[in-house]
Amino acid sequence: MEVSTGSTTGEVWAGILQIATVILILGLLYRPLGDGIAHIYTSGKDWRVERVGYRLVGVDPKSEQTWQAYARGVLAFSLMGVLFVYALQRFQAVLPYSLGLPAVPEGLAFNTAVSFVTNTNWQSYSPELTMGYTVQLAGLAVQNFVSAAVGIAVAVALVRGFARRGSLTIGNFWVDLTRGVVRLLLPLSILAAIALIIAGVVQNFNGFVEVGTVSGGTQLLPGGPVASQEAIKELGTNGGGFFNANSAHPFENPTPWTSVLEILLLLAIPVAMPRAFGKMVGDNRQGYAILAVMSTIAILSITAVTWLESLGLGTAPQLAGAAMEGKEVRYGIWGSTLFAGATTLTSTGAVNSMHDSYTALGGMIPMINMMLGEIAPGGVGSGLYGMLVLAVIAVFVGGLLVGRTPEYLGKKIGPTQIKLASLYILVTPALVLAGTALSFGIPAIRSDLESTSIWNPGVHGLGEVLYAFTSAANNNGSAFAGLTANTPWLNTALGVAMLLGRFVPIVLVLALAGSLAAQTPVPSTAGTLPTHCPQFVGLLAVVAVVITALTYFPVLTLGPLAEGLV
Repeated sequence: MEVSTGSTTGEVWAGILQIATVILILGLLYRPLGDGIAHIYTSGKDWRVERVGYRLVGVDPKSEQTWQAYARGVLAFSLMGVLFVYALQRFQAVLPYSLGLPAVPEGLAFNTAVSFVTNTNWQSYSPELTMGYTVQLAGLAVQNFVSAAVGIAVAVALVRGFARRGSLTIGNFWVDLTRGVVRLLLPLSILAAIALIIAGVVQNFNGFVEVGTVSGGTQLLPGGPVASQEAIKELGTNGGGFFNANSAHPFENPTPWTSVLEILLLLAIPVAMPRAFGKMVGDNRQGYAILAVMSTIAILSITAVTWLESLGLGTAPQLAGAAMEGKEVRYGIWGSTLFAGATTLTSTGAVNSMHDSYTALGGMIPMINMMLGEIAPGGVGSGLYGMLVLAVIAVFVGGLLVGRTPEYLGKKIGPTQIKLASLYILVTPALVLAGTALSFGIPAIRSDLESTSIWNPGVHGLGEVLYAFTSAANNNGSAFAGLTANTPWLNTALGVAMLLGRFVPIVLVLALAGSLAAQTPVPSTAGTLPTHCPQFVGLLAVVAVVITALTYFPVLTLGPLAEGLV
């Protein structure tokens, strides 16, 4: 028996088994990994290697920072990262292991430096033909670690804001950054890299090797330290591939089971963060409530994209018997849509299939995942703090409905908190819609896009540009690959969107953390809205979806919805 797309019953069951495996393993990891993360950021002891690092940079690990000082640390560290990665690219020609590649052009170097520092990993180039090993390792791979650690640190600072009583400080950024790298990301990425090497992912310094083909010709095959970068690329929800085909490349992702492993890596820390949140605020039920919202949205999203791709809507898929364009045969539709859902529900952006080749409505779902703010479960750290900001708004809405002063975890949600939360949810939509509008509204830019960037004119071309700005502003990094983004306008505009989409929300989150930490919790009363019950889970999920629907529905009707309903 076959379904309408040509997927056999065996393929469907294999897809269901993949999803069940991912859910089971994540369920087993939830408590130990979440408890471990909570311990990392609440422990009063510093490791010897950490103390050495603190002495070298002149940091007192016992001193704490106000939210303003914490924010200055984040911004200063990230600025230095942008400058360092930019300089590495511009001096690439004289660096060792450059593979004879020239310096990266200014505009592309700026875009790439911003991309990796902001945990976006947007790539407007073919990595194996543009970046030598020194830039890949010393620049891009290092940022994969530290940009992920920055996201976790900001989330932990917000959790401290909820947990502390009458405090003027929210922690020490340099300590949080160091612990995130040394105690969490580095050990897990080493284990993941070993597993990937065993599975056949490339790890060498061979450069380009000429090999003979079965037809008697020759072909240049690229090598490189791929497994080590692949591990942190997924674990840190970064997404930038060593090769242009990203996780569709057999040297990065050779088999169906390595694809499942990579999905587990990119979901593991974001899924465990709600447990760490519950542990740090002293109420594990709060973590389960946040996880329930994340899980509900994720399941609905992955179900929707799998169903739409399995339908194979459109003339070409119907004639071909399945919507397999842009998908690897070794993964099939189910393995591709599971990866696409996971990578856009988080801020990873890695791909094992080309989202631009999805059906119109199927390709809209990854776009909507990003428009939700990547909160289900989101990026490492950013998913949790994004969901907590929405929880503040949900509590405020709930308070209005019952006529009570809104409270969350004993902290009053007053004008200051709701203003900060409202600004947070307005930043990325403003960047997405403004970037898309300017791209088509300014005649010179539109003409340049139509002549050099957009390969698919009409509503699909609008969808490609909309996807690009959605991906950049939400720090995802995936793309509708039909768009040539290595142009002066897109390198600059997307770079600005990545910068503002990362750091303006971070500053707002830290300001919210500071305002909450300074409060003394109020006792619960009969009128307090319980935030661990199913009713609140439903309210929070509805708030997340409604905010996105009201914001983006008009532009979606001009792009993927219009294309899909033709």
